[in-house]
Amino acid sequence: MKARKDEAFVGEQTFKSQEIISFLPSVTKCSLKAKESQTLVCDFCSLLRSESYFPFFMLVAFEGGSILRAFFLLLSSPILFFLNINLQMKLMIFITFCGLRFKDVDHVSRAVLPKFYLENLNYLVYKILASAGSKKVFTSLPRVMVEGFLREYLKVDTVKGSELHTIGKYYTGFLSNSGLLVKHRAVREHFGEEIPDIGIGSSSLSTDQLFLSYCKEAFAVNKEDRNVCSTTIMPREKYPKPLIFHDARLAFLPTPLATLTMFIWLTLGIFLAIFRICVAIFLPPKLAIIMLKLSGVILEFNMYKSVIPSEKGLPGVLYVGNHKTLLDPLMLSLALGKPFSAVTFKLNRFAKFLSPIRTAALIRDRNHDAKIIKKLISEGDLVIFPEGTSCKEPYILRFSSLFAELTDEIVPFTVNTNVTMFHGTTTCGYKWLDSICMAMNPRPVYSLELLEKLPKELTMGGGRSSHEVANYVQKKIADALGFESTNLTRKDKLFIIKGNERIVQHERKETLNYKL
Repeated sequence: MKARKDEAFVGEQTFKSQEIISFLPSVTKCSLKAKESQTLVCDFCSLLRSESYFPFFMLVAFEGGSILRAFFLLLSSPILFFLNINLQMKLMIFITFCGLRFKDVDHVSRAVLPKFYLENLNYLVYKILASAGSKKVFTSLPRVMVEGFLREYLKVDTVKGSELHTIGKYYTGFLSNSGLLVKHRAVREHFGEEIPDIGIGSSSLSTDQLFLSYCKEAFAVNKEDRNVCSTTIMPREKYPKPLIFHDARLAFLPTPLATLTMFIWLTLGIFLAIFRICVAIFLPPKLAIIMLKLSGVILEFNMYKSVIPSEKGLPGVLYVGNHKTLLDPLMLSLALGKPFSAVTFKLNRFAKFLSPIRTAALIRDRNHDAKIIKKLISEGDLVIFPEGTSCKEPYILRFSSLFAELTDEIVPFTVNTNVTMFHGTTTCGYKWLDSICMAMNPRPVYSLELLEKLPKELTMGGGRSSHEVANYVQKKIADALGFESTNLTRKDKLFIIKGNERIVQHERKETLNYKL
């Protein structure tokens, strides 16, 4: 009986809202002034430049599940076209979440989705949301997909979304007993007799039309607004919170067409990656560079001729750079046309097997690592990455000062990459795939620039402290790249991406007295 009453209410309200919605002002008419004391409610879709939820389900399926799960979700995309919005949502939820573990979904919602939400944020609606005193978001999307982003990045007070059914530590792919969230009903239950001051929703969704009619002031994001916003990407400097770390393997928004293109490319891409890696490992540097360029790799090497390789019998030069992928030492070796040693904090067996240059592992014990680095420098040139980890975004992490204490022969260099399909590094995924994924990109860009050698007066031999030297080299590299220097470290990255204080505490025990 109650269900029939709700259906009758929905039918009546839908009819009324369809009459009202055409007269609702565009969101462009909403003033940003005097909103500090007001309550704003909106749907999550109105915060994005696109109305399609498919790419975000695909990100969960691919990054939190597997490539097979992503393929099944792609196969469902033609069927979704013939279903109504509720059935579309239920089908995408089932394919995406069936059998997924809590921790995998939590990882994607924490370390993957925020990047794509920020890149697709509707800047105009965000400014209105940011100006309000109390912010509340209601959405039919699963709450686990949006809550972390909304609370951490947009400072939303209340997030109401669809709840998923679970068994043990797994999602079943079905909705809980409450089903898909009905926005107008959720708004009424949350506010009771109180009425929200401002409501923002999409003019194309009848569910948004219903809850907008419940607000004192209502504004609609119409097709014209979306067309304008689709060409206006939110500048990185306007992000509500800097996006420094993320763990996305995909470098593009996986719309159905873009995902189909990826799957078509995969077969050729795997063979191309094997070819490129073999070329870089087995051919002489000059020939390898030619073959890599012919295969589509864009190499941009800028090397100072004044830097002369160390002679036999003399201590080597220490090349210090920022870190992007596991291929950084190999690319520097190709650029300089000579082999040298490299040190890394962690190197998987597959990457070590493939590496054509000598590598040594550090264990984050200061005395032990210092001995290894000193030994390698005494035998020849050495490359080191003081960040201790990679960073995909245009930021430089804090440099360890250990390298500055071991030699005054320091040559900074910069590394930058640009990919269109796959990122060549991951924190929680399969590390052995990093180099393969980087090489699988259709036209990856690898840029290396060798900077001028540090003069004696800017080293410890010239009276500087090790921290001053490390900070100077960090800033020099950041300025050359146009990146921003940060005070963040590898432990900060692990905490932000994995979100587990226990992991950070374990890292602290592992580092012993290793000071940054």
